[in-house]
Amino acid sequence: MLLFHQLYLQRVDLRYTILKPNMVLSGKDCPHQASVQEVAEATLRCMKRVVPAAVPGLVFLSGGQTDLQATEHLNAMNRLDHVPWELSFSFGRALQAPVLRTWKGDAANVAKAQQAFHHRALCNSKARFGKYTAEMEIKKAVA
Repeated sequence: MLLFHQLYLQRVDLRYTILKPNMVLSGKDCPHQASVQEVAEATLRCMKRVVPAAVPGLVFLSGGQTDLQATEHLNAMNRLDHVPWELSFSFGRALQAPVLRTWKGDAANVAKAQQAFHHRALCNSKARFGKYTAEMEIKKAVA
């Protein structure tokens, strides 16, 4: 809330800003790891408490999550009740991890690494609209 107070004092027009927050996640050592739905609900509950509706978009970071978790959480948030912002992603690790796992520094793996990137980007694109499904991962594994 301090951030938005300072932006107000500086006369920043929030209609021209975006926020890059993290999602609300369980700590790594927490014995109860929140479900996908719990993460989505907790994250949006937190954002509703502190982010003014004038902010047009929230682009979430993927820090601390696997590539699949980040996609699932974004998708779940976009399936919840109306929020005043567009919910999207600004994933680094969650887009790069499957690519690096596939590529392994070997030029022979470049085409497969590009396919891995395309797949993850497509899944996140679908999640951005709440249209990602687990079947998309199965289809990729079969292909």
